[in-house]
Amino acid sequence: MKINHNYQKLPGSYLFSTIAKKVADYSREHKEARIIRLGIGDVTLPIAPSIVKALHEAVDEMGDAAAFHGYAPDLGYAFLREAIAKTDYQRLGCSISADEIFISDGAKCDCGNIQELFSNEARIAVCDPVYPVYVDSNVMAGRTGEYDADKGTWSRVIYLPCTKENGFVPDLPKEVPDLIYLCNPNNPTGTTLTRKQLQVWVDYANEHDAVLLYDAAYEAYIRDEEVPHSIFELPGARACAIEFRSFSKNAGFTGVRLGFTVIPKDLIREGVSLHTMWARRHGTKYNGAPYIQQKAGLAVYGEEGQKEIQEQIQYYMRNTRTIYEGLKEAGYAVFGGVNSPYVWLHTGEMSSWAFFDELLDKAHVVGTPGSGFGPEGEHYFRLTGFGSYEDTVQAVERIKKTLALR
Repeated sequence: MKINHNYQKLPGSYLFSTIAKKVADYSREHKEARIIRLGIGDVTLPIAPSIVKALHEAVDEMGDAAAFHGYAPDLGYAFLREAIAKTDYQRLGCSISADEIFISDGAKCDCGNIQELFSNEARIAVCDPVYPVYVDSNVMAGRTGEYDADKGTWSRVIYLPCTKENGFVPDLPKEVPDLIYLCNPNNPTGTTLTRKQLQVWVDYANEHDAVLLYDAAYEAYIRDEEVPHSIFELPGARACAIEFRSFSKNAGFTGVRLGFTVIPKDLIREGVSLHTMWARRHGTKYNGAPYIQQKAGLAVYGEEGQKEIQEQIQYYMRNTRTIYEGLKEAGYAVFGGVNSPYVWLHTGEMSSWAFFDELLDKAHVVGTPGSGFGPEGEHYFRLTGFGSYEDTVQAVERIKKTLALR
């Protein structure tokens, strides 16, 4: 018996597991400290009332023999797929149909699993810094080559630097990748690519027969009209892109678990439909998101649900503005925070993990070290607007009092 030794190539544990352990150790040693957590992107507001009502109704149905639901359709219930197609796509002029939508238990799982459709020889390109799951899942599959601990890079990964010097807009790579991961709005930087900037990538992918893996988990926070809510708003995207969406950040489903992936039927590689491949993978390895969650998802698209989740998004964006403005007053260079619930700050000469320790020890505030998102994340740090407003205000005051640069 032999194990998959690609797992042994992964450096350390998952980023947020490392943070949780460090915070737990600090809490044990400093029981008097009231720690404010603005690190992991987890929501704090309760599920909206109309969605909770739908959850209760679905639970009651499960207790009634006449209304009971067993296995869900592996690709998702038609009622939810149709609501998504109409509200999230067709309303924007995107020609996405319900049968091109695959319901799942979250975007993270789909982002990690999508790589199964592609050859192990496929080269991936990722923005740097970026969400760790993209790279880590490809490491596990044996697609990334060897790890250089000094540089923090993988030998077969094509990195697309996103820094303040280039306005956090990645340049087209010199080497041609097969798979290109884009996250817009970006996690962790909170910055965005405009419609014009994204069109460059769509045209590039079509020219080189590459596939764009487009993570739109934070699209609900977009306020700039020049930033598209979906990659499928762009001409040519149906022939080259896969889009991932989540209910976690727009409707607070981090603990409920629901998401979906969109694969157009036009997306063909080597004469094979990726839509058909994903349907086969989904049907074989997944038994469908539970009926209860999917009914809650449907309530998100109701008139009341839409109003309620917009109020929650505004609440989190007020937190984000508080962080952004407070850190600017404290002398930090800050980015993001306009179309995203994340603020990306520059730590100066201090390393991102040293800043993490300093912030935890002096201000009792938890954030996320930028180096955990890739080598270009060094000397940066991420704070999230997903805390309570009261905690956010206090966290900013603590930072200004103990770690201000002026």
